[in-house]
Amino acid sequence: MKKIKFIGMVVIVATSITSCKNYLDDVSPNPNAPENVGPKVLLANVEVATFASYTGNNARRAAVFTQHCAGTGFQMSDIANYNVFEGDVTNDWLTIYSGALINSQIIIDKFGAENPYYSGMAKILKAMNLGLATDMWGDVPNKEAFKGLNLEITPHFDNQQVVLSDIQTLLSDGIADLSKPSGSNTLFPADDDFMFSGNTNAWIRIAYVLKARYANRLSEISPVASATDALAFLADAYAAGFAGNADDAQAKFGSGGSESNQWAIFNQTRGDYIKMGAFFIDTMNATSDPRLPYYADTISGGIYAGGALSNAIAGTSSDIGIYCDNVAANMPLVTYVEAKFIEAECKLRSGDAIGAAAAHNEAVKASMLAVTGAADAAYETTHASETNLTITLNKIMMEKYIALFTQIETWTDWRRTNLPALTPNSSGVVSGIPRRLPTSRDERLYNPNATVVGNILQHVWYDL
Repeated sequence: MKKIKFIGMVVIVATSITSCKNYLDDVSPNPNAPENVGPKVLLANVEVATFASYTGNNARRAAVFTQHCAGTGFQMSDIANYNVFEGDVTNDWLTIYSGALINSQIIIDKFGAENPYYSGMAKILKAMNLGLATDMWGDVPNKEAFKGLNLEITPHFDNQQVVLSDIQTLLSDGIADLSKPSGSNTLFPADDDFMFSGNTNAWIRIAYVLKARYANRLSEISPVASATDALAFLADAYAAGFAGNADDAQAKFGSGGSESNQWAIFNQTRGDYIKMGAFFIDTMNATSDPRLPYYADTISGGIYAGGALSNAIAGTSSDIGIYCDNVAANMPLVTYVEAKFIEAECKLRSGDAIGAAAAHNEAVKASMLAVTGAADAAYETTHASETNLTITLNKIMMEKYIALFTQIETWTDWRRTNLPALTPNSSGVVSGIPRRLPTSRDERLYNPNATVVGNILQHVWYDL
């Protein structure tokens, strides 16, 4: 496993998108922090920021919302009670915009013409981070946000429909860049690309899966067209060689102090803040799911137990398991398992129940291999042997919910489908499971053009 050497770096651009202040203002000459940063350092920083956004606080918060986990102390108890304020999300906003999106745009603008491989990777990473931002906040800055990185601007927010269209364009353009001949480049990504070590084919495959992911966001807006588009993009991914778990995009971590898996570090330093959730553990206990010993640890008596929605007690609830409580464990970002579940959902929506059942069965089997390292005949006989007569959307989404533990996609899926059927915390400060995050405080204070939303029960555009 390649270790991350940049986790401890200060992100090259440490400014809020709220005013897009001169991104290298007030930097005195320093050989260790030069103004002219090359694409290698920038790409590494973008990937590290992406890992942080997809596997850090945003993921833990989403896991509590979806009841994979229970908040048992301090800020995680607040999240469990749906007590999420604008100041709580400011750092998450900054990491996406200042850490990932601005640096991606610098790669594209400053180095892209002579280095289409760097440009292509930057466009795909930009799409991933823009997608995460719009999933959590709905309308977000995009078209005006990156026009003049060294100018003070206060960008308007684009509506989510436009943002999702822009994401598709970014991914298509990224694929086109990465498909150019090697001779078009003066520099080549290698070890600075933590995910794929410069493998352009791997990036192209992931881009197609991302296109399917964001096409499927429109499942309620345009059920048939979204399914058709998603299946076409998946067909392109498969044709490009996307064939199994080995082709996944993962957040890479190592055993060094500044390289660690964020779930593991949080559990080691704030272990009493978050435990496994009752709904998730009860669901897996009921089916003797072989993944349970990997997802969770036992408590006294050798049993698995989840925390209640409110007033969860740390000592009576299972800790997170070795699947993510391992400082060197890589975490999934875009996976074959997800692709097969998208395929199953879209084929079912298109009327192809036979194809839906086959894709669902393959997804469950692939998840079993990814988590435990081995097949499980008993579980697969019961849960991965669906036919056109037995497959349902509820079965697909429940198995996806289990398979994508730790991934923010499960929160998005729940909002699109209302599956699995989760009971909100009756002690919560709002009368339902949050469906978005409040606008960052910095945006409200410093950007007069911001679309400010404080109601965390307000649906985003694709969540009807």
